[in-house]
Parts: sequence; C-alpha cells; structure tokens
Amino acid sequence: MTPPDLRPLDDSARSELKRAVALLEHPGLAARMADLAGKPFERGLARLPARWHRALTRATEQAVQAALRLALTTLRNPAAAAGSEGDGPRPAAANAWHRAGVIATGAGAGFFGLPALMLELPLTTTLMMRSIADVARSEGADLGQDATRLDCVAVLMLGGPSTADDGSSLGYFAAREAFAQAVQQAARHLAAPAIGHTASPAVLRLIALVADRFGLQVSEKLAAQALPVIGAAGGAAINALFISHFQAMARGHFIVRRLERRHGPQLVQQAYAQLRAEPAGPAR
Repeated sequence: MTPPDLRPLDDSARSELKRAVALLEHPGLAARMADLAGKPFERGLARLPARWHRALTRATEQAVQAALRLALTTLRNPAAAAGSEGDGPRPAAANAWHRAGVIATGAGAGFFGLPALMLELPLTTTLMMRSIADVARSEGADLGQDATRLDCVAVLMLGGPSTADDGSSLGYFAAREAFAQAVQQAARHLAAPAIGHTASPAVLRLIALVADRFGLQVSEKLAAQALPVIGAAGGAAINALFISHFQAMARGHFIVRRLERRHGPQLVQQAYAQLRAEPAGPAR
C-alpha cells in the first residue's frame, strides 16, 4: 500500500472534505421526517401498542443481521478500488436505482399498513446496504476487505441527531469512534480461519451496536408511518428520505476515509474540525 501523503490538504482536498462535513453534520433524519409528517413523533409512537415496540426491536436486529450477511457474502469487488484513489475518474454510484427500489418497498408498506413494515424493513435495509457499498466503491474503497464491508454496515450507526438526543451533537468523529474498535475486532475474528463466522462474540457485539443505534432511526420511521400520512405515497416519501439520508452519511464517511488514505488521519481530522467550526449549509 502506498503510504499517505502527509502534506497539508490542497484546495481540492479541502473542498471535498468541506462537502463531507456538510453531509455528516446536517440535521438528523428525525427532523426531516417530522417536517414531512407534520406532527411530533411522540404522537405516532403513542399510537403503537407495546407488542409493536418489541416486534420492532426484533425486526431491527434481524435486518442488521441480514445486512451483515449481505456485506460478508456478496459485497465483494476487490478490483473496484484499482486506480480509483488518485486523481482519475471514479465510478459513479447508482443512487437513483437504489432509491427507486426503497421507494417501491415504502409504497407497498404504506398501502398495506403498519403490519407490512416488519416485512418491508429487512428488504429496505438490504437495498440500503447495497447502496452504501456502491457509494463506498465509488469513493475508492476496496470491498474485498472484511474491514471495509463491516464499515459499510457501521454506516447505519451514522444516523445524525435523533428526537431522543439533546441539543448537543458529538459530531462525526465521536460517532465513528463508537464503532471503530468493534469493526476492527470483528474484522480480526473474520480473518481467522478457525473462527471466521458471524457468530463470533466480536461480530455479535458489532451487530448489537449497530442495531441499537439504527433502531432509533427505524423507530422514527415507524412513528412517521403511524401518523396520518397518505398511505402508499406517504410510505414512499418516508423511505425516500430514509435512504437519501444514509446515502449522504455513506458519501461523507467514505470521502473522509479516502482522504485519510491519501493524507493520513491526523491531518484530515484537524482540517475537518476547522471546517466544522465554519458556518456551512447542507450538501447533497
């Protein structure tokens, strides 16, 4: 591997990093879905019986497990990163196709009502995981590495502030630190021939961490769908916001990862902190 270029970031790199900051630090998914639904999420959650909350927890864990299995078995494209970390063109991600698929699943769930969410969630999460991996590939990440594919799963933790958060945001690097060690430990376990499977304690710990954070975002999605939005159209609109949000998280995250490979983590983190302190509008 070519060692990082430890020179200060040039204007081009800073421009890319500024875009990542705008993507990763924008208001969370909850606020955007609340705008769509037009009412607080608490009203939607109050409409749900206790058994729905338990079922949602189980469905979220199963969705994350399915996403991890997908990442470990089918998200393999070692050649995708070849020549893509330099200044040459990188392959574009098919965001529109993945968004269309998730919109379709949301429309179906909206048409058949809340019970359909438990069937829709694993499919939606799988489509989002394919989209996240596609974004990672377009930013030069090597999907042939277990650590990269686990990193794709961990993007589900980068949900932004939720309705349960207080006014302070820990920021992207603090959120990333929360899962970095779990990803590294899981990757080491998967690399060991004797214990390279998804039932290892390290992998199960990563699943639990992702499911816990991703579950907050899913709860907000369910609460929005419990409000009187307009059936299939409302489900489609909520899912469009859902995948657009995580596509943005993936884009920002893997821009940062690519710049870290080129310039080193310390310089990128310092520049990120400076840019975060500057006023900036959201980017897509």
